[in-house]
Amino acid sequence: MSDFLPIDFENRMRALLGDEYEAFESALSGERYRGLRINPLKKKDAIPFGLTEKVPWAECGYYYGEDITPGKHPYHEAGAYYIQEPSAMLPATLLEAKPGEKILDLCAAPGGKSTQIAAAMNGKGLLVSNEINSKRAAILSENIERMGIKNAVVTNESPAMLVPRFEGFFDRIMVDAPCSGEGMFRKNEEAVSEWSAENVKLCAERQSEILDCAAKMLRRGGRIVYSTCTFAKEEDELSIENFLKRNPDFTCEKMERLWPHKVRGEGHFAAVLTKEGDSERAIIESAVSSADLKKLREYFKDILKDECFEEGGFFSSGRLESFGDNIYLVPSLMPNLKGIKVLRAGLALGVVKKDRFEPAHSLALALTPDMVLRSINLDINDSKDYIKGLTKNVGDEKGWTLVLTDGYSLGWGKAAGGVLKNHYPKGLRKDL
Repeated sequence: MSDFLPIDFENRMRALLGDEYEAFESALSGERYRGLRINPLKKKDAIPFGLTEKVPWAECGYYYGEDITPGKHPYHEAGAYYIQEPSAMLPATLLEAKPGEKILDLCAAPGGKSTQIAAAMNGKGLLVSNEINSKRAAILSENIERMGIKNAVVTNESPAMLVPRFEGFFDRIMVDAPCSGEGMFRKNEEAVSEWSAENVKLCAERQSEILDCAAKMLRRGGRIVYSTCTFAKEEDELSIENFLKRNPDFTCEKMERLWPHKVRGEGHFAAVLTKEGDSERAIIESAVSSADLKKLREYFKDILKDECFEEGGFFSSGRLESFGDNIYLVPSLMPNLKGIKVLRAGLALGVVKKDRFEPAHSLALALTPDMVLRSINLDINDSKDYIKGLTKNVGDEKGWTLVLTDGYSLGWGKAAGGVLKNHYPKGLRKDL
């Protein structure tokens, strides 16, 4: 018997895998693989750290070695990439998100799959990223912001609470269901200590409830991708089998497992479910109204270039909404969410104060240098100083300036008197 695996788990996996079990067990005590996804919303073709080894099932996914610490680099704070376990990149690939669609990530924290979906949507359409746990929802919202996503709404609700508001609404739904975590045993010792056969059963029951909620919110002809990071058939194949019995208008198009002894990644399961009916739906996004465009031009007259306000520009679709003094660009496809707990309603643009407008950090992270009137590109050391909250001497420029690290947007500074005042949020400041 293994020294670290629960006996009941080991016995079940021996029966399931047969001759493959020894290779499986050896893999669980062996090397784990590290991955990140580059963010095409920032730079489409930039690959950091000279990475060359791609994750085969994810277009923007790359492996990195122990000698690289991407979480402690200015690129990370700029949203140049999202650190994600390689196998966890498979489900969002199978979802096949497209620009302009209405997509729900039902169990979204910490945001790996949501940010991958958003990259495929390229700022067009509506992404609702939901998380029932409030602390995890806050982390999700921070990651949506860091990656420069402008068309996402972050909600903090149970799946059942969303159903009445979104019945038959979404084109695609990601259900990365809470599970027993068996696929993470190599990566997370805590998952091993918390495992029990009873928890597997409880997870399967909860997953059934979540899947049934998702089914009600999907339009006819739409797609659900259901995924877990577990090997338990009760949570995987049997969960899908039981779902199809309860929902005969659905078909399972594909089921796929990633095994740690067969791929360079942890254990993962994914199934593609489609709902019968028309396979296509017209996608219509509303342009920003002329009244809203006029307000936007006034807010950003000394900050952004004219191209941002033209057809096909940054503000080509959506609507303005105020929450107190805060101004948001809300996706035009977003319905009324009164009564739903919303953490992030699209893209925060800034705060209207008595005599001035102050642009939001979220906006800075969603912009590229070609959109602004003023920018300053810092080297890595100066970028670290900026993230600490330090000021920097500059020339005669005046006004709001987009601060970049190697071309990636990091935040705002305001130039005056030869000094660039640091507007990096105090709650995000740190030593790297």
